[in-house]
Amino acid sequence: MSLKAVLFDMDGVLFDSMKNHAKAWHEAMKIYGFDLPQPEAYLHEGRTGAGTINIVSQRQRGYDATEEEIQRIYKTKSDLFNSLPTAEPMPGADTLLKQLEDNGIIRVLVTGSGQKTLLGRLNKHYPNAFTQERMVTAFDVTYGKPNPEPYLMGLKKSGCQPNEVVVVENAPLGVRAAVAAGLFTIAVNTGPLDDHYLLDEGANILFHSMQELSDNWQKVQDELQQ
Repeated sequence: MSLKAVLFDMDGVLFDSMKNHAKAWHEAMKIYGFDLPQPEAYLHEGRTGAGTINIVSQRQRGYDATEEEIQRIYKTKSDLFNSLPTAEPMPGADTLLKQLEDNGIIRVLVTGSGQKTLLGRLNKHYPNAFTQERMVTAFDVTYGKPNPEPYLMGLKKSGCQPNEVVVVENAPLGVRAAVAAGLFTIAVNTGPLDDHYLLDEGANILFHSMQELSDNWQKVQDELQQ
């Protein structure tokens, strides 16, 4: 590889926000009579809200939720998420981003999130790390992860070729999307799932925290470019 860009997921990679998403999903679904255990929410990370709701609806009722139900449940989930304590930046993410900046490597955000509270905090905690032109959010794509579209769009925004890009992801569906886009994928298992959920989706390397990845980044970069 001739590494020129790194594409980052946001929830669970740049911010320790997945536990808030999991809790909000669990509580919102419970209000409407559905059962979505918090650990299962990590398996759906990156999926659209409607997709997650319909998986549970099909499992419990045998049919999809109505559009009205989807909107109501997702609004409740968003309200619950926004009421929880603010997610902190993921330890190690800032030092990794700084290493990339020092090495002249392009940084691109590829997130399935549409949570403006998190998107608005990016520049506060990671100043100038991501420009608007190098961000892909839920508002930019037709298909969310695990469809490769978000990462293909991120690749396009990087201006690089597939063999010049790596992805940093924490979610099984995100790994699947990145692999389907033909990109080298580094998994960071920052949640409660067993490593195999990420490795089985095709992750090339796995670390157990952003700090571990940051501490080993120079070695990873050197090996990629051999």
